[in-house]
Amino acid sequence: MNWKTILPVALVLLLGFGGYMVVGSPGLKSAPSERSAPHPDLTPEAEQASKELLNNFGDVRAWLTLSDALIRTGRTESAVSAMQSGLEAIPGNADLWVQMGVALVAHADGEVVPAARLAFDRAARLAPDHPAPAYFLGLAWLQSGDVDNALKTWGELRARSADDAPWVSLLDRQIAAAHRMRDMGVGQAMMPVPPDGEGSPGT
Repeated sequence: MNWKTILPVALVLLLGFGGYMVVGSPGLKSAPSERSAPHPDLTPEAEQASKELLNNFGDVRAWLTLSDALIRTGRTESAVSAMQSGLEAIPGNADLWVQMGVALVAHADGEVVPAARLAFDRAARLAPDHPAPAYFLGLAWLQSGDVDNALKTWGELRARSADDAPWVSLLDRQIAAAHRMRDMGVGQAMMPVPPDGEGSPGT
């Protein structure tokens, strides 16, 4: 499996730390369709993604690009709707389920709502070796201020990752940052389900 940087989907969750996410895209598949794609009046990036979707409704990369552009311009509800359309076309793609989770967290102002957790879980079940679902779920917990759940999620990912896996160095840095946040008292008064987006990293 080739792991590579694909899209800056981590921007919504990583503003507090900077950096990027190494997301696996195991064989992004296309499934041509004659259905119409959305045409948001957005950035050139989003417009290009829309045009690509008109030609191929099953273009995974275009769906990710469109959703990311919508999130970055504050249109989180549209980002969720875009991912719903993408998943109707390609329900078995782990990357789309990860991005659905990211979009849901963004739309909930940083709260890790049950629907987002279900999306990350679906991605993990579709691609058990894919690091992105656990990584992004940890980022979502951290953004909400729940450092303990972030560390638990990342700790489990670290335990099942080979030391030479390409995402490990980034993961180790995020774990260290989360430990520093906890040492500073962040998240100590959190409820099991985070009440509101109070954390910093905002993918």
